[in-house]
Order: sequence, then C-alpha cells, then structure tokens
Amino acid sequence: MIALTLLFGSIVGLSLGLTGGGGAIFAVPLLVYGLTVVPQEAVGVSLAAVGTTALIGALQRLRAQEVDLGTGVLFALAGMAGAPLGLWLSAQIPASLLLVLFALLMLAVAVRMWLMASKPSGQSTPLSAACARDEHGRLALTSRCVLVLMAVGLLTGILSGLFGVGGGFIIVPALVLVSGMAMHRAVATSLVVIALVSASGVVSYLMAGRPLNMVLTGLFVVGGIGGMVLGTLWSRKLAGPALQQGFAVALVVVAAFVITRNVW
Repeated sequence: MIALTLLFGSIVGLSLGLTGGGGAIFAVPLLVYGLTVVPQEAVGVSLAAVGTTALIGALQRLRAQEVDLGTGVLFALAGMAGAPLGLWLSAQIPASLLLVLFALLMLAVAVRMWLMASKPSGQSTPLSAACARDEHGRLALTSRCVLVLMAVGLLTGILSGLFGVGGGFIIVPALVLVSGMAMHRAVATSLVVIALVSASGVVSYLMAGRPLNMVLTGLFVVGGIGGMVLGTLWSRKLAGPALQQGFAVALVVVAAFVITRNVW
C-alpha cells in the first residue's frame, strides 16, 4: 500500500509539473478507486497533498523567475474566498453525483484546452480582451481586468473546495485566455495559485471537523515531489500546444473512467 501511494503521488506531481493543473484531477480518482478512500475524505487529502506539492514546485519556479506573481496572488485571493463555499457544497451532494459532476467538468475543460491548442499562435479569444499587456509583457491592471480575474478566481476556489482539486485545470486556461499569459508562464504561475487556494481549502476542511489522514497525505507529498521535479524538467522541453493537447487527452480518459464507474 505504501509503494502504491507513493506511485500515485508521483503521478500527481508529474502532471502538476507538466501542466500546472492536472495533479488533483488525477489525485481524486486515484484516491477513490486506487486506495478506496471515500470521496468526501479524498477531498481533504487531495487538497493537502496537491497544495503542498504545488508549493514546492512554485518555489522552484519563483527562483527561476518564471512566475507572474502579481497576477497569481490577485487570482489566488479570490480563490481562497471561494474554497470554503465549495467545501460546504460538496457535503450537500451525494458522492456518486459529485464524481459524475467532476467528470463532466473535466470534459468541458478538455474541449476548451484542445480548441486553444488548435488555434493559430496569434489568434485572440473573446476573453483575452479583458486584460492587456505592455510591450514588456507586463499586465495592465485595469478595473475590468481585475474584476474578471477575481471573478474567475472566485469560481476556481468554489470548484477547488467542491471537487477537492487545486483548480489548476481552470487556472491555466484562465490565465492564458484572460490575461494573455504564455502557456509555460501560466503553468508556473498556477502552482502559486494552487498552493494558496488549497491552503484555504484545507483550513476550512479541518475547521469543519472532517478527518484528514496525515500518513496518506504525507506519502502522497513524498511521491509528488519526485514527480514534480521530473515534470518540471519535461515541461521546458515541450511546446505549449503539445502540453495543452496532452492535458486534454488525459482529462478525457480520466473523465470517461469516472463516468463509467458511477453511471454503469
């Protein structure tokens, strides 16, 4: 069981390092179907493990100056406010329905990511007009830009608490679409957001008196660190569209599995 937990943690870390957002998507199904953790408890373990692993990755990316810290913190503050609400909602929904909703969300994100990767590299999207960047690539924080970033951040926090995820699968496309950030920089910045939003979710989880398996969480983190290092190295060698398309395919595969287990 220890070896299996470490392996699953490394898968989570690898996906976080590669995409900045796939970690928790894999964590919840692995916990539920691989380690027979009940979905509600998997929420807390996933948030704690993914948040800690993301923090370690974020520190690496910060040292490499790959993070847009100002944009990330603004996004995270709104997300931290939404996480407690998402946790409350998760307790009101039956476990099987929660997992099916989780899978449907993954499918929606997969379609969006694939479409983004298929567009020509300078083609804009409707949301990209919300924020603008100067000739040096710095974000111009207009009132409209701040409002849009915070609205998407709040939604990310709600989804994070609801499904036990760091929210990176929303954060990465949102940073690319809304703020016009390059894919690799969005991946790095999302790790900071995931760490902060997950911390808010874990605090809310514990304050609600829910159990958190610290041994399981610790093993997930240990495995995740190794996977994170490897994923970070690989991400620098892959083109942005390749990362997006690979992420989209992984989402579809996991979503199909979750739906099959809970519907048929």
